Amino acid sequence: MKNKIIHKSAELFLEYGFKSVTMDYISSELGVSKKTIYEYFNNKSHLIEEVSRFISTEIQLEIDNIMKAELNPIEELFEIKRCVLKRLKDEKASPQFQMQKYYPEIYQRLRNSQVCKMDECCSINLKRGITLGYYRENINEVFITRLYISGMLNLKNEELFKDTDLTPKQLYEEFLIYHLRSIATTKGLEILEQTEITK
Repeated sequence: MKNKIIHKSAELFLEYGFKSVTMDYISSELGVSKKTIYEYFNNKSHLIEEVSRFISTEIQLEIDNIMKAELNPIEELFEIKRCVLKRLKDEKASPQFQMQKYYPEIYQRLRNSQVCKMDECCSINLKRGITLGYYRENINEVFITRLYISGMLNLKNEELFKDTDLTPKQLYEEFLIYHLRSIATTKGLEILEQTEITK
């Protein structure tokens, strides 16, 4: 039952947001009493923490599978982008926005986990890209990795991008292309242009 509650809650939170979905609504959708939910979770915050961990693990497994597919490094980043964007909404009622605003401690723990995964993925991707000739040899891998992570995290800064007409998804796409164009070789740019056409 615990896994059933987590799966259903994840579905509802991703659709409507962490603040919007009440425990009453979850119990109604599951067809069980709130008492049943509270047998497994102390309160809503506890449920949100478990659901967040579940969603984060799912995304990380998807990313791991993409990286195991051994695509060329540029296509790999576009596939990871598609994986992440499947769960990203444009509205301010988005799950991420609500978690950051109403459950900041859970959000921070989740963000720390995301940073570690981003650091690992970006570092591996850069090394492969340089070895295969898609990225320039003279780039500083640590600097580029940290710059990429910093940029990705700041895409969520509403103050920074409030005067643009770009949605969060468009910001991600523009930043990814900017990142790749800054490190790609001629060979890499050819692949990037082909990938952009089919993105």
